[in-house]
Amino acid sequence: MILPIYAYGTKILKKKADDIGPEFEELSNLISNMWETMYNARGVGLAAPQIGKAIRIFIIDTTQLNEEDETGGIKRVFINAHEVASDNDLWTYEEGCLSIPEVRGDVDRPRTITLRYCTEDFVEKVETFTDVEARVIQHEYDHIEGLLFTEFLKPVKKRRIKRKLEQIKKGIVDAEYPMRFV
Repeated sequence: MILPIYAYGTKILKKKADDIGPEFEELSNLISNMWETMYNARGVGLAAPQIGKAIRIFIIDTTQLNEEDETGGIKRVFINAHEVASDNDLWTYEEGCLSIPEVRGDVDRPRTITLRYCTEDFVEKVETFTDVEARVIQHEYDHIEGLLFTEFLKPVKKRRIKRKLEQIKKGIVDAEYPMRFV
Protein backbone atom coordinates (compact mmCIF):
# COMPACT_ATOMS: atom_id res chain seq x y z
CA MET A 1 0.00 0.00 0.00
CA ILE A 2 1.30 3.44 -0.91
CA LEU A 3 1.44 5.62 2.17
CA PRO A 4 1.47 9.43 2.31
CA ILE A 5 4.89 10.95 2.90
CA TYR A 6 4.99 13.44 5.76
CA ALA A 7 6.01 16.90 4.60
CA TYR A 8 8.49 19.37 5.99
CA GLY A 9 6.98 21.00 9.06
CA THR A 10 5.33 17.91 10.54
CA LYS A 11 6.52 17.35 14.09
CA ILE A 12 7.40 13.67 13.64
CA LEU A 13 10.23 14.58 11.25
CA LYS A 14 12.01 16.37 14.11
CA LYS A 15 11.54 13.57 16.67
CA LYS A 16 14.32 11.11 17.47
CA ALA A 17 12.95 7.64 16.65
CA ASP A 18 12.81 4.68 19.04
CA ASP A 19 14.34 1.22 18.67
CA ILE A 20 11.92 -1.66 18.12
CA GLY A 21 12.05 -5.37 18.93
CA PRO A 22 11.21 -8.52 16.97
CA GLU A 23 7.73 -8.46 18.51
CA PHE A 24 6.85 -5.28 16.59
CA GLU A 25 3.49 -6.00 14.96
CA GLU A 26 3.11 -6.05 11.20
CA LEU A 27 6.81 -5.38 10.58
CA SER A 28 6.96 -7.19 7.25
CA ASN A 29 3.80 -5.41 6.08
CA LEU A 30 5.24 -2.04 7.14
CA ILE A 31 8.50 -2.71 5.28
CA SER A 32 6.59 -3.82 2.17
CA ASN A 33 4.52 -0.62 2.28
CA MET A 34 7.71 1.43 2.70
CA TRP A 35 9.24 -0.13 -0.44
CA GLU A 36 6.06 0.50 -2.42
CA THR A 37 5.84 4.09 -1.15
CA MET A 38 9.50 4.82 -1.90
CA TYR A 39 9.38 3.41 -5.44
CA ASN A 40 6.10 5.23 -6.17
CA ALA A 41 7.79 8.51 -5.20
CA ARG A 42 10.91 7.61 -7.22
CA GLY A 43 13.13 7.74 -4.16
CA VAL A 44 16.31 5.85 -3.26
CA GLY A 45 15.62 5.85 0.47
CA LEU A 46 12.78 6.23 2.96
CA ALA A 47 12.75 6.37 6.74
CA ALA A 48 9.83 5.42 9.00
CA PRO A 49 9.37 8.99 10.34
CA GLN A 50 8.62 10.05 6.76
CA ILE A 51 5.50 7.87 6.88
CA GLY A 52 4.51 8.92 10.38
CA LYS A 53 6.24 6.23 12.46
CA ALA A 54 8.77 7.35 15.11
CA ILE A 55 10.70 4.07 14.90
CA ARG A 56 14.27 3.34 13.80
CA ILE A 57 13.68 1.76 10.40
CA PHE A 58 14.86 2.96 7.02
CA ILE A 59 15.27 1.40 3.61
CA ILE A 60 17.57 2.23 0.72
CA ASP A 61 17.96 1.04 -2.85
CA THR A 62 20.97 2.54 -4.59
CA THR A 63 20.88 -0.10 -7.35
CA GLN A 64 18.60 2.32 -9.20
CA LEU A 65 21.50 4.75 -9.45
CA ASN A 66 23.63 2.13 -11.18
CA GLU A 67 21.25 0.80 -13.82
CA GLU A 68 24.00 0.29 -16.40
CA ASP A 69 26.19 -1.60 -13.93
CA GLU A 70 24.02 -4.42 -12.62
CA THR A 71 26.51 -5.21 -9.84
CA GLY A 72 26.44 -1.70 -8.36
CA GLY A 73 24.48 -0.47 -5.38
CA ILE A 74 22.69 -2.07 -2.47
CA LYS A 75 19.07 -2.69 -1.54
CA ARG A 76 18.66 -3.04 2.21
CA VAL A 77 16.47 -2.62 5.28
CA PHE A 78 18.08 -1.07 8.37
CA ILE A 79 16.42 -1.58 11.76
CA ASN A 80 17.65 0.05 14.98
CA ALA A 81 20.63 1.60 13.21
CA HIS A 82 23.22 3.43 15.29
CA GLU A 83 26.36 5.10 13.98
CA VAL A 84 29.58 3.47 15.14
CA ALA A 85 32.03 5.70 13.25
CA SER A 86 32.49 8.01 10.28
CA ASP A 87 35.56 9.51 8.69
CA ASN A 88 36.67 13.13 8.29
CA ASP A 89 36.93 12.87 4.50
CA LEU A 90 33.96 15.08 3.60
CA TRP A 91 32.54 15.33 0.11
CA THR A 92 29.86 17.61 -1.25
CA TYR A 93 26.89 16.34 -3.20
CA GLU A 94 23.48 17.76 -4.05
CA GLU A 95 20.68 16.14 -2.06
CA GLY A 96 16.92 16.24 -2.11
CA CYS A 97 14.26 14.66 0.09
CA LEU A 98 10.84 13.16 -0.49
CA SER A 99 9.55 15.11 2.54
CA ILE A 100 10.83 18.36 1.03
CA PRO A 101 9.87 18.24 -2.66
CA GLU A 102 11.30 20.77 -5.11
CA VAL A 103 14.17 21.67 -2.74
CA ARG A 104 17.73 20.55 -3.37
CA GLY A 105 21.08 21.62 -2.00
CA ASP A 106 24.73 20.74 -1.53
CA VAL A 107 25.49 18.85 1.67
CA ASP A 108 28.93 17.92 3.02
CA ARG A 109 29.00 14.39 4.42
CA PRO A 110 31.69 11.88 5.40
CA ARG A 111 32.67 9.54 2.58
CA THR A 112 32.54 6.52 4.94
CA ILE A 113 30.17 5.50 7.74
CA THR A 114 30.05 2.42 9.96
CA LEU A 115 26.68 1.37 11.35
CA ARG A 116 25.44 -1.20 13.83
CA TYR A 117 21.97 -2.30 12.73
CA CYS A 118 19.60 -5.25 12.52
CA THR A 119 18.30 -6.96 9.42
CA GLU A 120 14.61 -7.71 8.88
CA ASP A 121 15.17 -10.93 10.86
CA PHE A 122 16.82 -8.99 13.72
CA VAL A 123 20.27 -10.33 12.99
CA GLU A 124 22.70 -7.70 14.27
CA LYS A 125 25.39 -6.47 11.89
CA VAL A 126 28.20 -3.95 11.96
CA GLU A 127 29.07 -2.78 8.47
CA THR A 128 31.01 0.00 6.78
CA PHE A 129 29.62 1.81 3.75
CA THR A 130 31.31 4.26 1.37
CA ASP A 131 30.55 6.84 -1.27
CA VAL A 132 26.96 6.94 -2.59
CA GLU A 133 25.73 4.18 -0.28
CA ALA A 134 27.22 6.02 2.71
CA ARG A 135 25.56 9.27 1.63
CA VAL A 136 22.09 7.76 1.18
CA ILE A 137 22.43 5.88 4.47
CA GLN A 138 23.50 9.05 6.30
CA HIS A 139 20.56 10.97 4.84
CA GLU A 140 18.07 8.31 5.98
CA TYR A 141 19.88 7.85 9.29
CA ASP A 142 19.45 11.57 9.93
CA HIS A 143 15.67 11.08 9.59
CA ILE A 144 15.61 8.58 12.48
CA GLU A 145 17.69 11.07 14.49
CA GLY A 146 15.18 13.86 13.82
CA LEU A 147 17.41 15.76 11.37
CA LEU A 148 16.71 17.02 7.85
CA PHE A 149 19.23 17.69 5.08
CA THR A 150 18.23 21.35 5.03
CA GLU A 151 19.89 21.78 8.43
CA PHE A 152 23.27 21.05 6.81
CA LEU A 153 22.95 23.62 4.03
CA LYS A 154 25.10 26.73 3.88
CA PRO A 155 23.48 29.89 5.39
CA VAL A 156 23.01 31.57 2.00
CA LYS A 157 21.15 28.53 0.62
CA LYS A 158 19.03 28.33 3.79
CA ARG A 159 17.91 31.92 3.24
CA ARG A 160 17.11 31.21 -0.42
CA ILE A 161 14.85 28.24 0.35
CA LYS A 162 13.10 29.72 3.40
CA ARG A 163 10.01 30.82 1.42
CA LYS A 164 9.75 27.44 -0.32
CA LEU A 165 9.92 25.63 3.04
CA GLU A 166 7.11 27.83 4.38
CA GLN A 167 5.01 26.96 1.32
CA ILE A 168 5.61 23.23 1.88
CA LYS A 169 4.46 23.61 5.50
CA LYS A 170 1.21 25.09 4.18
CA GLY A 171 0.75 22.30 1.63
CA ILE A 172 1.61 24.50 -1.35
CA VAL A 173 3.78 22.07 -3.28
CA ASP A 174 3.51 20.03 -6.43
CA ALA A 175 4.47 16.46 -5.51
CA GLU A 176 3.73 13.49 -7.75
CA TYR A 177 2.98 11.28 -4.74
CA PRO A 178 0.61 11.45 -1.76
CA MET A 179 1.77 13.74 1.04
CA ARG A 180 0.61 14.62 4.52
CA PHE A 181 1.02 18.16 5.79
CA VAL A 182 0.96 19.93 9.15
